[in-house]
Parts: sequence; C-alpha cells; structure tokens
Amino acid sequence: MRNTTRYPVHGANPLWQMYKTVSFWKVMKNFIVIQLARYTPFLSLKNWLYRTFLRMEVGEQSAVALMVMMDVMFPEMIKIGRNCVIGYNTTILAHEYLVEEYRLGEVRIGDGVLIGANTTILPGVTIGDGAIVAAGSVVYKDVAPGTFVGGNPMQVIREGNV
Repeated sequence: MRNTTRYPVHGANPLWQMYKTVSFWKVMKNFIVIQLARYTPFLSLKNWLYRTFLRMEVGEQSAVALMVMMDVMFPEMIKIGRNCVIGYNTTILAHEYLVEEYRLGEVRIGDGVLIGANTTILPGVTIGDGAIVAAGSVVYKDVAPGTFVGGNPMQVIREGNV
C-alpha cells in the first residue's frame, strides 16, 4: 500500500480548489523551473535547479534524463538517492487529486536505482536501493531493494540482487 495522507474536500472536486492547497505563485515558479530542467542537457545544472529552487533531495551523480516531469505542486516531497538514472519522459508524482479527496505522499528513490523511460511513479512510493523499473511501468506500490519490476500493473520480474 502507498504511504499517502488523505485530505477530504467538500463541494467541487479538489482540482477546482487547488489553490486552497498550494499557492498559485509556488506552482508557477515550480512549473518554470521544471520546464527549464526538462530541456537542460547539463545534469549538474539540472540537479542544482531541483535542489535550489524546488527543495528536492537529489543525490550526487544522479542523472535525470530529458523531459522528466517532477510533481509541479509538491516537488519537495521527492527524494532521489545517489547514482540513480531516471529515464526519459518519466513522471514522478507526490500528489493525486480524486473526486472527493486529494492525497499527498513522499516519493523515495534509493541509491543506484534505474527507472526506465516513460515510467509513472505515484505518490507515497518507496523504491529500494539497487532496484530496476522497466520502461513504461506504473509504480503504484513500494519496490523492494534489488528487485526488477515492470509493467502496468507493475509486477515483480525478479527478486533479490538483479
């Protein structure tokens, strides 16, 4: 099960009420920084942007590929370990808005993790050290250290040190 905190809303769905949840100006700043980082080919500059302006934790020598989309509302809830590779066009979410509630959850990616291209990581998920996530996967629950997972829905392909 994902580790998220639920916040019920009344009346219109949470997207109609989003600026009660998070400041418009914070979202605008985050959007601009994320868009700059998505197209920046310099990994050290990209990591500096994430650390400095989004308050994300990004480990040394981690590589976030072109077009990766970080959570635009709560990027500070994303923690990436050292020496990771986050593949092209991956989306990492720390929030989800539903019809009658919204949920927030920290995303923790351990050290030495490989995330394949076009993967979606949902809020409240922990991906253990040395894990591998196949391209195109939807990570909807925790991934044990050293485990190889893939698919939609995500399934364990191989356990242990891969």
